[in-house]
Amino acid sequence: MLEGKAVVRETDMPEVMQNRVMEFAHQALDAHEVSDCQSIAHFIKQKLDDAYGPAWNSVVGKDFGSCITYLCGSFIFFRVEMMEFLIFKDGKDFRESREEAIGVLQKARNRDS
Repeated sequence: MLEGKAVVRETDMPEVMQNRVMEFAHQALDAHEVSDCQSIAHFIKQKLDDAYGPAWNSVVGKDFGSCITYLCGSFIFFRVEMMEFLIFKDGKDFRESREEAIGVLQKARNRDS
């Protein structure tokens, strides 16, 4: 368990959401071994999906690179002691994407009729 204070390196998230994400990170660190980065990342992703809808991504570790695209207002990169957290929401809500795909198919069918 890491007990240090979270230090934000970069974010465009509203402050309330930032605090919630960091709270989830501390809960994950309490629930899992510090060396189990995959379980920590999965815990945070599940909490965010439950709280804010699907399509969240969570990268946790001590050394990683990234190149990402994210929705504005959903990005945070912070550390707790030596552990770094990259959290962001990718794309649209899956339900919206599904509805858009259905709409495209219906338009294509109507055009072909």
